[in-house]
Amino acid sequence: MPFRKLFKNHKYLNEIEEIEHEFKSETNDDKTEITIYGIIGSSWWGESTSASDVKGVLKNNESKEIIVNLNSGGGDAFDGIAIYNQLKKHDAKIIVNVDGFAASAASVIAMAADELIMNTGTMLMIHEASTFTWGTKKEVKATLNALEGLDSSLADIYMTRFKGERSEIETFIENETWFTASEAVDLGLADSMNEFNNEDEEDPEEFKNNVLARFRSKEPQKIVASTNNILQQFKRQN
Repeated sequence: MPFRKLFKNHKYLNEIEEIEHEFKSETNDDKTEITIYGIIGSSWWGESTSASDVKGVLKNNESKEIIVNLNSGGGDAFDGIAIYNQLKKHDAKIIVNVDGFAASAASVIAMAADELIMNTGTMLMIHEASTFTWGTKKEVKATLNALEGLDSSLADIYMTRFKGERSEIETFIENETWFTASEAVDLGLADSMNEFNNEDEEDPEEFKNNVLARFRSKEPQKIVASTNNILQQFKRQN
């Protein structure tokens, strides 16, 4: 997989590389739901989702709401930017659910959301664009200039949401920064965190405290009962 060579931080690589490709869409009434899992853009390493795939779904689509379920370690930056723009141009309300990772090019797609929801345990990652090059000094310099321009374009996209200064987002990009769900919300990169709780499942700490409270409530009764027994014995003896 390409990610191992492109990411500085190896902590999350195994999880990202295990994301299986899935691309599907379903339209019901005024709502379209799109699932994008795995590599973004054309890939030599396996199945992937391209900007053309998304364009095919959005073409002549008159849905009022489009939901994108996203779990991807990224891929081709230009495909990510193209998908971002396709979603932004659509008249529908765009809701993006990050189901696992929105890393690299996938984080660009996430920025198209009118409402970006980070589900429990999810992460968002932004970093510098990268590529392979070969040739003369002039050709290498041209590639460098192109990468610098692309990084600037990525910063433009993140700044549509980021609450801080441009210099800060540029440093985050340079550092390859991973944001937890709550961090992404705090910085404005996401709108909300969706934490799933099983309402039928009792909290273990609460269960323990309830049992302790029941036993502790019996202590005064024991003291009263013991006092009464002593008084009754004293009366009998007298």
